[in-house]
Amino acid sequence: MLPVEVALERVLALAGDRLPSEAVPVAEALGRALAAPVTAQRTLPPWDNSAMDGYAVRAEEAVDGARLRVAMTIHAGDRPERALERGEAARIMTGAPMPPGADAVVMQERTTLPEPGLVQLSEAARPGLNVRQRGEDVAEGAPLLPAGRALGISEAAALWAQGLSSVTVSRRPTVAIASSGDELCDVLEAPNGRVVDTNTPVLAQLCRTAGALPTVLGRAPDRLDAMTGLFSKGLSFDVLLAVAGASVGEKDYTREALAAVGVEMDFWKVAMKPGKPLAVGRRGGTLVFGLPGNPVSAMVTFELFVRPALRQLQGLAPAPTLLPGRLATPITKAAGLRHFVRATVARRGDGLWATPLSSQSSGALASAAGATHLISIAPDATEVAEGAVVELIPLSWGT
Repeated sequence: MLPVEVALERVLALAGDRLPSEAVPVAEALGRALAAPVTAQRTLPPWDNSAMDGYAVRAEEAVDGARLRVAMTIHAGDRPERALERGEAARIMTGAPMPPGADAVVMQERTTLPEPGLVQLSEAARPGLNVRQRGEDVAEGAPLLPAGRALGISEAAALWAQGLSSVTVSRRPTVAIASSGDELCDVLEAPNGRVVDTNTPVLAQLCRTAGALPTVLGRAPDRLDAMTGLFSKGLSFDVLLAVAGASVGEKDYTREALAAVGVEMDFWKVAMKPGKPLAVGRRGGTLVFGLPGNPVSAMVTFELFVRPALRQLQGLAPAPTLLPGRLATPITKAAGLRHFVRATVARRGDGLWATPLSSQSSGALASAAGATHLISIAPDATEVAEGAVVELIPLSWGT
């Protein structure tokens, strides 16, 4: 069995570089990585403007107590009528362009109006006071966003401010989801001794949270020919998730079926719990995962291996986020496997504290429903004491 770290390295090596790029509207690019750097097309702000409601003045004559004639009023969106002369001030609003000759703004609260048409200052001004300088945000031709940057709301705002309505990002990976199992039924079917197939809809949703485009191919009965036919349909996608049948039961045909459609397996089994029966391989342009059938095992292996691969295909940093924390209650385990313990995490004054959920069954979805993080426990550890420092992995499905 491969150590988790080695297995992830091999998954990412099989996944390869990011997918080809495409131009999409900025609003549809959120969460995706820029395929190329973006250069500023406009200087912002395009002119010196006021950061306050107040009075634009010439700093050299704006001493405490000075009285100046109010020569004009400038609102945001206006153009100054003329330059500011000596002995004058301009009533100015936030965002309005500074009139030529003015180099400071005295905020409204630091002024009085002793008589109509005059303003008296109650503080001295220095050049640049309460003024946003032209190009303070970005200058035309300057780098705006680097390649590989994941676009968030603030990045989208920067692009729109430049008048850019579309941007070039890596294409979203397509994912085929194929499940198997005679014991499974759909959510609206009468169970009649079977169990609802939750893996298929859950994995589709997890793919969407990872930025991928999932397609559910369906579910095959536990027959080699049926599974082979279903898996073959997934080989035109970037990624194929073959769910269940990757273990060693009499009807676990996943590995045999994948071999029959030409998938070259790179490894099978990882030294971890839950999720040990993980198979990974490739055929042509399709990265293939044989995921375990236990629902929680499928979810955990998705987070640790499939999500990083999908992120790498989009040009995003693939590695899961690791956070330092402390254990709120002790953990005892057998040596040999790295354990990923589902937990809730609370912030205390000295950092994050993780409390393992009472049930760690890989087949019970209720044991995953309340989890917000995974606690990573080293293979050789057998007893981890309360208060011990541990690594925490945030879960995409955590609340």
